[in-house]
Amino acid sequence: MQPVIVIGAGLAGSEAAWQLAQRGIPVELREMKPHKMTPAHHSPDFGELVCSNSLRSDQLENAVGLLKEELRRSGSLIMQCADETRVQAGGALAVDRHAFSAAITEKIKGHPLITVVEGEVTQIPEEGEVIIASGPLTSDALSEAIGRLFPDSKYLNFFDAAAPLVTFESVDMDSAYFASRYDRGTPDYINCPMTEEEYDAFWTALVSAQEAEVHGFEDAGVFEGCMPVEVMARRGRQTLCYGPLKPVGLRDPKTGKEPFAVVQLRRDNAQGSIYNIVGFQTHLKWPEQKRVFSMIPALKNAEFVRYGVMHRNTYLDSPRLLDRYYRVRGNERITFAGQITGVEGYVESTASGFVAAVELAHRLLGKPPMDYPRETALGALALYISDESVVQFQPMNINFGLIPQLGYRVKGKRNKNAELSRRALEALPRLEPDQTERGE
Repeated sequence: MQPVIVIGAGLAGSEAAWQLAQRGIPVELREMKPHKMTPAHHSPDFGELVCSNSLRSDQLENAVGLLKEELRRSGSLIMQCADETRVQAGGALAVDRHAFSAAITEKIKGHPLITVVEGEVTQIPEEGEVIIASGPLTSDALSEAIGRLFPDSKYLNFFDAAAPLVTFESVDMDSAYFASRYDRGTPDYINCPMTEEEYDAFWTALVSAQEAEVHGFEDAGVFEGCMPVEVMARRGRQTLCYGPLKPVGLRDPKTGKEPFAVVQLRRDNAQGSIYNIVGFQTHLKWPEQKRVFSMIPALKNAEFVRYGVMHRNTYLDSPRLLDRYYRVRGNERITFAGQITGVEGYVESTASGFVAAVELAHRLLGKPPMDYPRETALGALALYISDESVVQFQPMNINFGLIPQLGYRVKGKRNKNAELSRRALEALPRLEPDQTERGE
């Protein structure tokens, strides 16, 4: 059998390559790292996490928690590696990003049916099955090749931002405390409280700080799920207090009261030596980040091991171009996966690679299509990106709004969401017999 070419070894590409190989289909996985790196990448390993080390909520009352559970039950490589390298983060699934990428790389390179080919891909192969999972930071040459594939359509793009990292030993724990919101789970987050006066000074400095030059950047074009903290702050003095600096459920043990504002730090590696400033995606100039973020009392002497960065993400107008299997309409030998399809988020990217690969495997093996029901998160996401009725397509995280409602009343939002998740997991197709036999 001719190998399927998978372009890109990020989360979507790695997942797609693994799912194909696990079904007996040879794969040629092409990855430009380490020969060529983007400004946002630092490691030669596969599945590198850029913005954050968190895969968000792991609870079934949350849609992304449901999506993760569907992937787990379906034999996802990425979820297996995430669970193996998780670090404490309350009700969220966060990972040691270096161990996580190393685990993915080891498993991919160790699979007998996956051949890794290093080097930049500048053209779309003219023959054979291809999955393009080149990510939101697709190289200029490949981006131009994709553009030629869709001459009557325009590429879309938005800007994505990553948060800074600080060392644990540089955090002033006399001014901070460990806690998880509402005491949910273990107290894994470092909470940096601020008084109203401290917050006002911080906010004033933040909204007037100098930004790095990013060509074409406009506040209106920022994707809400990864909005730079300075852009959010400009929307109003207390906007941050209802967003990433929300103090609700985080009582300060020194006072027994909720602070005016709280900056949270989340563990970024298994050793607990590096922490991520939660919600502080930014594209301020690096000296400005040091100056402004050091105004947070607990971070007055913070050692920044990585400053926040801003980069442009590219995605397709997928409802006009792709079907529910992430295939190009009218040219089904070419499939896309990952954030380039307009799914947003690490888990969503993984899900797109999973669905694209499973469907391709079914087609190559002469099996009927794998139509994940709309009641499942996997199905809802695939149907969203292929819904031709969507007029102005925007990147989307999975959410319960994409899943059909129950048709009967359940009291309480969390209870309703839990019931939606229960229904979804019941509707999820079971593992294929050959996978079950291998114990996956």
